[in-house]
Amino acid sequence: MQPTDVRVARLADPAGPADGIRVLVERVWPRGTARTVVLDGWYRALAPSDELRTWYGHDPERFGEFAERYRAELREPDRAAALDRLRELAAGGVVTLLTGSGSPPISQAAVLAGVLTGEH
Repeated sequence: MQPTDVRVARLADPAGPADGIRVLVERVWPRGTARTVVLDGWYRALAPSDELRTWYGHDPERFGEFAERYRAELREPDRAAALDRLRELAAGGVVTLLTGSGSPPISQAAVLAGVLTGEH
């Protein structure tokens, strides 16, 4: 069962009652963000590889190719297993994917949200 409501937000954004399950999808804790943030999980294995993240550099012109490469990485065994666990956790409920990115719509969290909802 796919989650019907997957949202994307910055980790630094305040938690809201409609957030549902809040999951960080970064490999490392984002700089400048207090560790007192409300989280229900931290899925480090779902973060893009360092090589892909460095190549992308949050360049909007590279987002399409980044998304394609990242979806390919999500098929790797460790990431696929983590994705399956996240699907189970989020089944039937709201999940908010948290990112340290200043531009959530062009982040790995946005790509991951599309994968979880079947849009990509």
